[in-house]
Amino acid sequence: MGILNITPDSFHADSRKATVDAALRTAEQMLAEGASIIDIGGASTRPGAHEVPLDEERARIVPFITAIHQRFPGACISIDTWRSSIAAEAIAAGASIVNDIGAGLLDEAMLDTVAALQVPYVIMHMQGTPRTMQKEPKYTDVLAEVLHFLSVQARAARQAGIADVIIDPGFGFGKDKTHNFTLLKGLPALKTLGFPVLAGLSRKRMINEVLGTTPAEALNGTTVLNVIALIAHADILRVHDVNEAMQAVKLLNAVDSAGHCSEASR
Repeated sequence: MGILNITPDSFHADSRKATVDAALRTAEQMLAEGASIIDIGGASTRPGAHEVPLDEERARIVPFITAIHQRFPGACISIDTWRSSIAAEAIAAGASIVNDIGAGLLDEAMLDTVAALQVPYVIMHMQGTPRTMQKEPKYTDVLAEVLHFLSVQARAARQAGIADVIIDPGFGFGKDKTHNFTLLKGLPALKTLGFPVLAGLSRKRMINEVLGTTPAEALNGTTVLNVIALIAHADILRVHDVNEAMQAVKLLNAVDSAGHCSEASR
C-alpha cells in the first residue's frame, strides 16, 4: 500500500502532493514498482494535527481520486478518512477500500456506510485523537488492549454487514516507543483474530527515537521493521517507499521458496 498524501502538513514531506499531475506521477511510479494499493488521504493524522474541515478534505481528495482512477482504471485505491460522507464520495470517484483511523467510532454512520458500499474496510486502533494521542498514552497491557479493541470493532463491522475487514494496530497512534515495539513483537497474536493485518511503520517516530534519525533519514529503519512485520505474517505494508518494500517482500519470498525446495528434495 503506497501512501499518497494530498495534504500540506503530513509528517514526511516527500509524500505530500499538491497538484494532480504530481499525484499522477507518484501513483504511476508506485504502481510500476509493485504497489497493490494506492492510499490517498486529504487530512493529516500526524501527532498534534488539527481536524480538517469537511469541505476542505472533500476538495482535496475527490479530484485526485477521479484523476488517478481515470488514468489507471485497474488500480486499487483506498481512501484514508474517518468521515463516512468522504468515504462514500471517494468510492463514487473510483476508490475501492475505506481506511479508517477511527475504526467506526469517530463517525457513527461509517460502519453502515461502508456496508452499503460493499467495499473492504480497514479498522485501526488509536488512543485519543490525532491532536491528543501522543500526550502521555497509557496502557496496562498494550497488546491485550489493542487485541480486544480490534476484536470488538471487527465484530461490529461484520455485524453491520461489512464482509471484508482488515485490522491495523495503529503504530504511533496513541503509543510511545515501548508500546509500538511491544505491538510489533506481538503481531502474531493479532493474526489469531482471523483478519488480514496491515502494518503502517513507514518512517515513524518509533524508528527515529531508536536511531536518532529524522523521517527523511528513516528509510533503512523502515525496511528493517517492515521485514520484521512480514516475518510476523503482516498481510499489507503501508509505505512511503514502494520499491524498497517490494524488495523486502521479494527477498523473503525467495527465502520461503528455498525452504520449500529443500523440503521437497528430502
